[in-house]
Amino acid sequence: MEWLVWVGAGVSIVGLLGLMGCIFKVWSSRRKGMTDDQLREVVRKVVPLNMGALLFSVLGLMMVILGIFLA
Repeated sequence: MEWLVWVGAGVSIVGLLGLMGCIFKVWSSRRKGMTDDQLREVVRKVVPLNMGALLFSVLGLMMVILGIFLA
């Protein structure tokens, strides 16, 4: 079950990259000096991506733990 650990690590890394992308998008929007309404719209669009990336990362970590238990 060593393959499950490596696949889970890859899935988790992809999720973390997605989270960092969401952080960068909101951070860069804040630096542009947007109004509150414009910033809220950006955050509203980023929240589903953020939740999906977080879910992807958690699933990857669960795969790693399962692979360790089964090894």
